[in-house]
Amino acid sequence: MTVAKRVKLVEVGPRDGLQNEAKIVPAARKTALIERLAEAGLAVVEAGSFVSPKWVPQMADTAEVLATLRRKPGVSYPVLVPNMTGYLAARKAGVEEIAIFGAASESFSRRNINCSIAESLARFAPVAEAAKRDGVRVRGYVSCVLGCPYEGEIAADAVAEVSAKLAALGCYEISLGDTIGVGTPGKAQALIDKVAAHLPRERLAVHFHDTYGQALANILACLERGVAVVDSSVAGLGGCPYAKGASGNVASEDVLYMLNGLGVETGVELAKLIEAGRFICAELGKAPVSKVSQALAAKAAA
Repeated sequence: MTVAKRVKLVEVGPRDGLQNEAKIVPAARKTALIERLAEAGLAVVEAGSFVSPKWVPQMADTAEVLATLRRKPGVSYPVLVPNMTGYLAARKAGVEEIAIFGAASESFSRRNINCSIAESLARFAPVAEAAKRDGVRVRGYVSCVLGCPYEGEIAADAVAEVSAKLAALGCYEISLGDTIGVGTPGKAQALIDKVAAHLPRERLAVHFHDTYGQALANILACLERGVAVVDSSVAGLGGCPYAKGASGNVASEDVLYMLNGLGVETGVELAKLIEAGRFICAELGKAPVSKVSQALAAKAAA
């Protein structure tokens, strides 16, 4: 088995995680979480999103979070933006990196952002152009890469096409998201091979949900195919919105534990990461989903 000697972890808990939690966390606590994650050694921590508070009320205070955030040198704090309005708000808040998002499923695109895939890409074109002009880095997300809640299985060619178009807009990295967590290792590897025929593997990231308990296996399978960037969410924040009661984002602690076991460098301290997860879970009034956090807590209590 051959994997990269170093893997970049992209922490999505403060944005993708918290936006799917029912409880709205105060801005000050979000800021504290982001700072703890940066102190744990994470080089990329999603700080929020500039979307309509009508649709995502949990992210309505992103500008406030950024205004009070003590930014650690060398750490990137990207935010999600859906359009030019969101981009301008992000720039006003001093953002240096943004993320834009497409889908490999027409049905998901229409139901999630109320437009076709082609229309979504056209909407992002001026955002990407403005970002290039302003020296702002742009990351791209592709949803439903291994399955859609409305269409079922998604063709790898469709994923490759959307990924290539996002890259053509100027995205330096494309994160492939198994939004409903139905993927398995063989299918994940086949997908990476298909997309890598259009884009260098070093420009690909993976974003797995653990709905069917396959996330870690899928991540390892993709690492074996040359991927070296993994999205994850501290404490497993963010239940899957398409499967009631199911787990959502893979827990950062569990991914890090696996990578540590492989001897892969990340620059992230497991103890501090676990502490950050327990901190935000205390705020939410829930236990961490992370198996590693649960196991170490049980060991300490024994």
